[in-house]
Amino acid sequence: MEQKVALVTGSSRGIGKYTAIQLAKAGYDVVVHYARSKKEAEQTAEEIKSIGQDVLMVKANLNDTTKIDDLFNQIEAHYGRLDVLVNNAASGVLKPAMELTESHWDWTMNINAKAMLFCAQKAAPLMQKTGGGKIVSVSSLGSIRVLENYTAVGVSKSAVESLTRYLAAEFASMNIRVNAVSGGVVDTDALKHFPNREELLSSSGEKTPAGRIVEPKDLTDTMMFLLSDEAEMIRGQTIIVDGGISLLM
Repeated sequence: MEQKVALVTGSSRGIGKYTAIQLAKAGYDVVVHYARSKKEAEQTAEEIKSIGQDVLMVKANLNDTTKIDDLFNQIEAHYGRLDVLVNNAASGVLKPAMELTESHWDWTMNINAKAMLFCAQKAAPLMQKTGGGKIVSVSSLGSIRVLENYTAVGVSKSAVESLTRYLAAEFASMNIRVNAVSGGVVDTDALKHFPNREELLSSSGEKTPAGRIVEPKDLTDTMMFLLSDEAEMIRGQTIIVDGGISLLM
């Protein structure tokens, strides 16, 4: 019961994978969650094991609250505790507002926002068992800036940031810190679904004051800070990690 445990949703690849590995290096046992990418999740798990930390690999469709319940039941059965929840899993339909259907909307909001709420509800009792914990969620600049074809995802990320504030206030009495990070353009597998991917990468690199686009490491480094004791008094905040590009939008 003294060994700390972290859950990173969507940790089979990209930002989630990098974050899971960094948490393992920081001494956490890690729950590797995935929905479809089993092979990639297994690779993440093997890397964590090579560091010397225990791994629990769980498949769960976060669109379904019964699957969320099962995910946390497995965590409780295997570890009996949870210290960190990183809400990284995300999905969404990239279409103009006039082309969105009800199913597009529901899918995007459920994976990105509803899952965050119900994961937090299940995580809180496990965190309370050992005196508290930390929750960090991943947002994007589309929550506060209008991006092409990003209507549904942008609104869902706005909900993530709003939920971050509400949960931070409500969970403070349980000694659970809640924050979020928001990234600029990051060249991950998710970006491959953007029809204007190449344009986004080239324009972002040129326009970013820092001189380069954001890398997964940049977001993970900020998350690791928010999970540290040094961030004790940061509550309900969304930290923008974008190299300064939003300053010039």
